[in-house]
Amino acid sequence: MAELLDIEIMSLGAQGDGVGTHNDTPVFVPFTMPGDKVRAKVNESRRNGLYSELVEILSPSAERQTPACAHFGACGGCQLQFFDDGTYKAWVRERALMALGQHGFEDVTVLEPAISPKASRRRVALKALRTAAGVVLGFNERQSHTIIDVSMCPVTRSELTALFAPLRALLVAILDQRMAATVHMALTASGVDMLIDAPKALDLAARESLSEFANEHDLAALHWQEQGFLDPVAIRREPVMDFAGARVVLPPASFVQATEEGEAALTRAVTKACEGFGRVADLFCGLGTFTFPLARNHQVLAAEGAKSSLDALTAAANISSGFKQIIPRHRDLFRRPLTAAELKIFDAVVFDPPRAGASAQVAELAKSEVPRIVAVSCNPNTFSRDARTLADGGYVLESVLPVDQFLWSPHLELVGVFSKI
Repeated sequence: MAELLDIEIMSLGAQGDGVGTHNDTPVFVPFTMPGDKVRAKVNESRRNGLYSELVEILSPSAERQTPACAHFGACGGCQLQFFDDGTYKAWVRERALMALGQHGFEDVTVLEPAISPKASRRRVALKALRTAAGVVLGFNERQSHTIIDVSMCPVTRSELTALFAPLRALLVAILDQRMAATVHMALTASGVDMLIDAPKALDLAARESLSEFANEHDLAALHWQEQGFLDPVAIRREPVMDFAGARVVLPPASFVQATEEGEAALTRAVTKACEGFGRVADLFCGLGTFTFPLARNHQVLAAEGAKSSLDALTAAANISSGFKQIIPRHRDLFRRPLTAAELKIFDAVVFDPPRAGASAQVAELAKSEVPRIVAVSCNPNTFSRDARTLADGGYVLESVLPVDQFLWSPHLELVGVFSKI
């Protein structure tokens, strides 16, 4: 029989779990916060402590609030909704400090977090499953592949949540029994861009249903993807992103920042850090989220390994006005990073890699003499690892800005500003 423990939660872990102690051993309890007195059932013992599940809150913290979502506790997203605003903001900052501390950064200036508000998420990926009772559509249960059927999502833009119910009615007539699908939606400057990924080729009836759906709900575009084959079912308007006045056509299911507010905070931090510096290299530039704002005042090299994204950036740069020179370069920066010798011509470098970080590129940056480096990362742990490499190469981490685009979750982006000693 699993052991039951009555403990007081004293702190928070890196994933937002409450942490108490039992016989001087840390006990991690999800859905708890400092000040809670709880009963927990131990499920697993690991090297760093006991992992448990919440059985009962014996005495709640004064900072605990009522969750905003009817699906809280079942849906795997937004698991920190019960934090009040002050506690949540403090934890976001603490999350950054914990990651930095693991790599020896003890006295770094961590700025006031930029936290996106409710109903601001403009990009979602929904899981769908056709069952005998209809279509289940929503997000995965916490630490499970079970799909929680959602009727609301308080962090997502209303233009997207309004499509949840119609999507169920659409997919029930298209998907086969027990067939799963993923629905990617992004709210662009020209409307909703949707891609449905499912293991089924479209027949005429399904194609007509999808086209009617796109027309009825004024989608910008709707693609169907089957085993990697992309079928443009309805392109009513080109989905575009507006970056500092440049309108970039969005390839299907491309990466965009999760919220407008988060993108704006990241862009302000990046452009401010590059003020006063001349030529800039924007590495892992994607569609040009930072390239175009930087190019208002700088000549910019835009380097990216994903050709579809770079082609979209290049096309927009070729027809846009009011920007200094933008030099696109197709390059796999994981396999062929810009070398220290190649970096000599730049006064500043911005890099924004995927979650795995940019070990190879950072190693070259650490050997360079670039006066200013700006690191943007969606993973505090790999950010801190890469920051240590730069610090060991003679760079000083001047400040870190936490940017939270995934409200009530442990996901966090950081912007770090480095200068050469």
